[in-house]
Amino acid sequence: MTEKKLQVSAIQNGTVIDHIPADKLFDVIDILGLDKINNQITFGTNLESKKMGLKAIIKLSDIFFADNEINKIALAAPEAKLNIVKDYQVVEKKIVEVPDSISGIAKCGNPKCITNHEEIITKFQVVNKKKVALRCHYCEKITDSEHMEIF
Repeated sequence: MTEKKLQVSAIQNGTVIDHIPADKLFDVIDILGLDKINNQITFGTNLESKKMGLKAIIKLSDIFFADNEINKIALAAPEAKLNIVKDYQVVEKKIVEVPDSISGIAKCGNPKCITNHEEIITKFQVVNKKKVALRCHYCEKITDSEHMEIF
């Protein structure tokens, strides 16, 4: 029997974002503004995963996310899983899902779009949930995950 050990230490209360593609870790950190918070953050990258090959994980002490923040995670890492931890126990598991539509959290990739010139909240229809592609409500340009700017 092989001994199982944690590769990243446990947290008492907070959120664990697991199954982040290893190459998207710093995108998720940036999107959530984690470089600007004072709470304890532990992250690991290039960790072994049977399902993904290599993955990343973020553990955030005493931080819990609102739905719009979870939508931001979904745009960068649609396969991610969120575990809510209380007293060192996972009390809730949330599957990150790309919603059918997105408002106010991504920039349209079309430099001529009205949303890039006037104070209009961006609106998108999600046209591909797996590879994450968004169609702008205003100019109908499709922005893919490679060119997506999330704010």
